[in-house]
Parts: sequence; structure tokens; C-alpha cells
Amino acid sequence: MDASQADAYLRRIGAPRPTRPDADALRELHVRHLVAVPFENLSLHLGEPVTLVPDALHDKIVGARRGGYCYELNGAFAALLTALGYDVGLLACRGISPDGLGIPYDHLALRVRTADGATLLADVGFGRHAHHPLPLTTDTDQSDPGGVFRFTPAPLGDPDLLHDGTPVYRLDLRPRELADFEVGSWYQQTSPRSHFTTSLVCSRLTDDGGRLTLTGRTLITTAPDGTRHEVPLDTDSEVLEAYRDGFGLALDRVPRLRAPLGLTAPLPSP
Repeated sequence: MDASQADAYLRRIGAPRPTRPDADALRELHVRHLVAVPFENLSLHLGEPVTLVPDALHDKIVGARRGGYCYELNGAFAALLTALGYDVGLLACRGISPDGLGIPYDHLALRVRTADGATLLADVGFGRHAHHPLPLTTDTDQSDPGGVFRFTPAPLGDPDLLHDGTPVYRLDLRPRELADFEVGSWYQQTSPRSHFTTSLVCSRLTDDGGRLTLTGRTLITTAPDGTRHEVPLDTDSEVLEAYRDGFGLALDRVPRLRAPLGLTAPLPSP
């Protein structure tokens, strides 16, 4: 990412150029990104390709003022941070659910080393998550506006990240290349078992620390204390207006669920 691209990205998220790539500047960039750039999977249901190439990600998130999912958002954010002087590594994560671990390369997060000696986990591509980067320290509760987070040792030395006591994902601390995540992105776009192929979601952090989420035709406002207010949207015009006014997305048509790879029924359970 060159200087002009970095400046355009900073304008996109409403952030000044940091004078030094330190932890305080990273914290501000992280929060501004979460507020300005929505977590969304709409490309899958609009028939748009998802391309994990830095220039393509910049064109989408900055040029087209869109959002994306983890590979796109954290991939683009990594390029910005690198251009600003941070030492950034791409980390592969596996989601944790009651059914067990997700696929390898299920999620992309960032290890960021700062000029003032901090080593932090940054993640602007997980939806409801930490508002601020988290120090990569195991067995210590970390209070954040988004909840209490903790890294705990897992088998083979890879830490699990817990959010309010619930395991969220397991990190592999070896740095990867963006191209390594192509297989995970392909799975998320095509598998009937991927929640991205079976739902429409668009969500962002709000200025007051709450969340605004549009899922299908329901607009959900969540206050910082967890209070939810849901508004059903009856017409396509209302849906497009909500995308525009709530998330800054100028869409020319309403996204509609598309069957992955032409499949109309889920695969049988293994």
C-alpha cells in the first residue's frame, strides 16, 4: 500500500495519520475502523467475487466504501498498519463452538508489534468482539468495552481466546500470508455448512459503544448495556435506506440469499 492509498484509507475511517506506530495510535485506528467499516457478507449474496488481493481489498473497502468479512477486513487493515510502520503478522484461527473447532483458516486475525514494545491482537473482522487491541498475554483477564477477554493455553501451545468466559477461537501464532486464507474464504463462500452462505448480515460498532445490525429485513440496535430494539423492514426501499443510512453502503439492489454452488439443501451430517 503506497502513501496515497494509506491516506485514502485513513479518510475512510476518519482517522488522522499517526505520528508514531505505537499502541495508543493502534487503539484509535482499531475503534475507528470498527465504527466506520461494517462487518458484512453481502458480496456472497450479490454475486460479487471476493478476491484476497491487497489492491482489490482496498478498492472495495476504500474505493467502493463497502465492508467485508474477516479475510477482507483484517487483510486490508494489515496492509494499512504495515504502511504506517507497524510490524504485522497474519494469524490463522479456528472458531470454537459447542460442536468443536472450525476448519483451519476459519478466521484471520492480526498480531501487531508496536514501536513502544507492545505485542497485541487486533481484529476488526469478527463482528461483536473487543473494541480495542488485546495484549497477547495468557491467563490474564482483560477488560474491554466489549466484555472481558482472556487468552488461555490450549493443546500444542496455541492459545484460545475467551470472551466473557466463552471460548471464541483458537489462534495459531505462526504468521501466514494472505494467500494462505484463500481456502478458508472459498469454504465460507461455498459450503452449505458455512453460516455466511445461510444468512445475510451487516453489523458495525456505534459511536456510543453499542451495535447496529441488519440481518435480513430486521434492523437491530443494541445499546452498550445490551438492550435490543428491533425494527422490521417491510419494503426493499426501507432495506436499501437502512444499508445507506446505517452503514454507508450504497447498494443498487437488495441482497437475497443465494444457494451455495447451486445447492438447495444442506449436505448430510458427517
